[in-house]
Amino acid sequence: MDQVMTLAGQNALVIFSNSSCCMCHSIKRLFCELGAHAAVYELDQEPKGIEMEKALVRLLGRRSPLPAVFIGGKTVGSTNEVMSLHLKPDGSRSRLITLLKEAKAIWL
Repeated sequence: MDQVMTLAGQNALVIFSNSSCCMCHSIKRLFCELGAHAAVYELDQEPKGIEMEKALVRLLGRRSPLPAVFIGGKTVGSTNEVMSLHLKPDGSRSRLITLLKEAKAIWL
């Protein structure tokens, strides 16, 4: 758990992913299209990936935690939570964009 939280806090946008997961790919693509550079950890390619995924299961409280997104060191969640934020208006833009700006992950 400590390693996950340390990695999650080292960058404005962190995504824990699996390289063969279509939902992970979709979330990474969304952030790329928003102009955000994410630190991406492909757990199927990480030496301690299995342990990190177990920590994310405990942290997020779900069996399949990937993709797991952190913005500004705070847990956002998985695909459903990210898309809900993206579709939720915050003035003239999405709440997701506001969070990314606040964390300095994008400069729009």
